[in-house]
Amino acid sequence: MQATTQCFHCGEPVPAGLQLSVRIAGESRPMCCEGCKAAAEFIRDAGLADYYRFRDSPAPRPEAAPDDTWTTYDRPEVQLPLLARRGESASVNLLLEGLRCSACGWLIERRLERLSGVTSIAVNPATGRGHLEWRAAELSLSSILRAIHGLGYRPHLLGAADTLEVAVRERRQAMKRLALAGLGMTQVMMFAVALYAGAFDGMDPILRQYLRLVSMLVATPVLLYSGRPFLAGAWSSLRSGQFGMDVPVTLALLLAWSASTFNVFAGQGEVYFDAVTTFIFLLSLGRFAEMAARHRAGSTSDALLRLQPASAIRLSGDATERVPVADLRVGDTVLVPVGESFPADGTLVGGATMVNEAMLTGEAQALKRDLGEAVLGGSVNVAQPARVRIDALGHQTVLASIVRLLERAQTERPAIARLADRWSSWFVGGVLLAATLVAVAWLLVDPARAFGTTLSVLVVTCPCALSLATPTAITAATSSLARRGLLITRAETIETLAHTSRAVLDKTGTLTLGEPLVNRCTRLGSVDADRCLQIAAGLERTSTHPIARAFRQVANPLPAPADARGEAGEGLEGSYGGIRYRLGRRDFVAVIAGTADRRDAGTYLGRDGEWLAEIEITDTLRPGARAAILRLARQGIATEIASGDHAGAVADIAAQAGITEYHARLRPEDKIALVRAREAEGDTVLMVGDGINDAPVLAAASVSIAMGAGTSLAQTSAGAVLMAADLDIIPAAVETARRTVGVIRQNLGWAVAYNVIALPLAALGYVPPWAAAIGMSTSSLLVVANALRLRSDTTTARAAPAVPARVTGTAA
Repeated sequence: MQATTQCFHCGEPVPAGLQLSVRIAGESRPMCCEGCKAAAEFIRDAGLADYYRFRDSPAPRPEAAPDDTWTTYDRPEVQLPLLARRGESASVNLLLEGLRCSACGWLIERRLERLSGVTSIAVNPATGRGHLEWRAAELSLSSILRAIHGLGYRPHLLGAADTLEVAVRERRQAMKRLALAGLGMTQVMMFAVALYAGAFDGMDPILRQYLRLVSMLVATPVLLYSGRPFLAGAWSSLRSGQFGMDVPVTLALLLAWSASTFNVFAGQGEVYFDAVTTFIFLLSLGRFAEMAARHRAGSTSDALLRLQPASAIRLSGDATERVPVADLRVGDTVLVPVGESFPADGTLVGGATMVNEAMLTGEAQALKRDLGEAVLGGSVNVAQPARVRIDALGHQTVLASIVRLLERAQTERPAIARLADRWSSWFVGGVLLAATLVAVAWLLVDPARAFGTTLSVLVVTCPCALSLATPTAITAATSSLARRGLLITRAETIETLAHTSRAVLDKTGTLTLGEPLVNRCTRLGSVDADRCLQIAAGLERTSTHPIARAFRQVANPLPAPADARGEAGEGLEGSYGGIRYRLGRRDFVAVIAGTADRRDAGTYLGRDGEWLAEIEITDTLRPGARAAILRLARQGIATEIASGDHAGAVADIAAQAGITEYHARLRPEDKIALVRAREAEGDTVLMVGDGINDAPVLAAASVSIAMGAGTSLAQTSAGAVLMAADLDIIPAAVETARRTVGVIRQNLGWAVAYNVIALPLAALGYVPPWAAAIGMSTSSLLVVANALRLRSDTTTARAAPAVPARVTGTAA
């Protein structure tokens, strides 16, 4: 009988008589279809043939998808809720189905890097997710997705309906492998008990051989199907020249199965099929727990995506129609019944109501929203039917921004996780060396016990717990903080937050409510105070800074000037009737108004050659801010204010908050200089801010938190976003971060201590292979269980005793 030829690309059988091949690495390789041939030729011609050397399993077979499967994603209405745009650049988060190993991630990255227009591609094989950025004017999204699909991987845009199905398929596959391993383990253990009893009480040789043969027949599919992830992982590690944790696992499994199978056919010697099946089941159970933890982390963003309803009731005059949310446009008016979610961000134009924003901000209590106030898409209307004018759709909504930031974090891996992986690699090398020495020693002392003892060493010292120690803890902590209202958007945030020694906070919109009021307007020139306020309100129409809210109550404001522009940390400029006006810092206004000996006490308005007004703006300290500052102090974290506001306003808020060190009139570059100076002194600095002028310093600080009500630029620059209004979540997050690092250290300590104790016992022959499997798997499960305790973190704000406020500071 002629052996079946397998496709070199996907591993499927080549149909009889088909003569398709591709020359790769100097050899003609058989192909099963035109799709595999095209994919292999592209890989070869693109100079990526090393993929075939490093992959751990055949590539997925390219599907014959119709062209419109991908061109659909070029439609604006489809892209709106999925893509983020900034100028000519677009970005999207992907879920890559069929991603099996690091070689697959490497291949996708190399392929897309060769496409003109792709600016960034990062693939995380551990999560199966990728973050893609490209210039939309040069390259269509469909061509990128088609390129990925041509390699045999199916891309899913995170936020699309079918991404949940990918996780469901992965879970079902893992459950099938676990179920087969459990069933096989149960059956083989039954046979093993009979064999052990027969060894003491005697057994008919035919029956004994029958039980051994049946054990082999049951254990073999368990090894090949349930154990396939470990076999594939080990092969990938070896081909890439590294020692992953699957290497000793696979070596132990193959040695035990091979020796047992040989002994079955030889009719003598020990069999270890019970150890093989038990080992695979327990290790699969640990992997399943790890996968479940990873899915729970992803479920936060999936749950957020499901907050947006699929349809909405659009009002058109007196008529109503229920339409898909994708058909809504900015400016449409929708009716939201009680109990339904708002379909997008908008403004109440009919009726006050109460809204529940618990999933968005962590605030469980319903909040009142009056006519003219904003509501967030995804929040729930809980009081009475409301009419809403749509202000933002798709990726412009707060909900989409939250999901995008969470997905970005899931494409990254923290430094501590990479360090643990390096430790695991070195540890595996040590395990293999130790197993070799043990085998040699027992061959000299008692050859009959050499194999079983070596097998126990390989099994008992598997570094699964070492590799699970960090990712499970980070995942659990991120999920816990998300439920409390703090969204971690960068992988290294938790690790750095745990080591924070100083917090630098912005004032307006951070320590204060960000709802400033015009307290006084002093006329300085020929224009009366009311007219000055109208001009200032017109200029502020173009600003997203919290101070702009102070001018919303000004009667009869001027329209925004056509030539309006702003300078971060300085102020605004625009023209009315051909006359140029400036509003902001004294020095900024003095450029056009002329020098003047005026005190630095407020915001100034001026025009060419004339000072017009001094405007005093006041704000209210955020409730709980003082308690949060005192709690940070108890944690050993010093606090200071870095504000662009004038010294008087900053000093007043500092006194109310109990902060003894503050800096006023700081430009964005001054804030960066302050943070870098603190870090040069040895501090790990946490920066908290919200405005556009805070974005540079948020990106520059060791770790940063942006206020959820702040600008999208500030949120993008930060490592975390505080969606809730309570500042006390910040010290609570520090406690959670420190607990997380503590749990990681506990897990690593336990993993190391377990191996230090177990290795000598196994090497001395006191631990049989089946007990080694139980010990190793129990170690892994303990690590996972310890990490998952962080998901139920109940750290809450504690009342802080009042202390007298001392105001000492510097005004820049």
